[in-house]
Amino acid sequence: MPGEEAQYRMAHAARYRQGPPPPDARDAGVLMLLYPHGGEAHTVLIRRGGDHPDDRHKGQIGFPGGKREEEDTDLSASALREAEEEVGVPRHAVRMLRPLTPLYIPVSNFLVHPFLGVVEERPEFVPQPEEVAGILEVPLRHFLDPACRRSADIPIGRGTVLRQVPCFDLDGLPLWGATAMILNEFLAWWQEPAPRP
Repeated sequence: MPGEEAQYRMAHAARYRQGPPPPDARDAGVLMLLYPHGGEAHTVLIRRGGDHPDDRHKGQIGFPGGKREEEDTDLSASALREAEEEVGVPRHAVRMLRPLTPLYIPVSNFLVHPFLGVVEERPEFVPQPEEVAGILEVPLRHFLDPACRRSADIPIGRGTVLRQVPCFDLDGLPLWGATAMILNEFLAWWQEPAPRP
């Protein structure tokens, strides 16, 4: 995989090239799900909801996923369980293709392990009302349009605004932070020319 080099092309300057995650970082798994819809490849994103006052990611757009639980055999199982809980994708229907590069999120102290999975047909998405404020289905071609990439000022609460944050524009909603970094690694890998025989 292209790794951190591709990820950091969509990183805010404030978090650029941070050191390794601390020993007490919590593990999480997220799923980038690919599926056919309308004759082209799509992925699904969620707008995070929830009422917890300390949730640093409320309102942000991300992939389905969450922290590892004791029942999870590994982090790919965490990603599949969370996708089933948050958007209703049956875990047995997903064929896992490969992991992407793990990414540390300092603000919540999570080491996120992204996984790429695919289903053969568009799922019937069912949002979990306690955690998911909305579901976004986005064709992959949208992210390949240079006009989709921009910089934006992002309010992050308590009067703090991050200036000039790289993001993908989703009809006026900014997709930024760890999710944008993970997505950019996937796009860099997806667009690599196939090796010649």
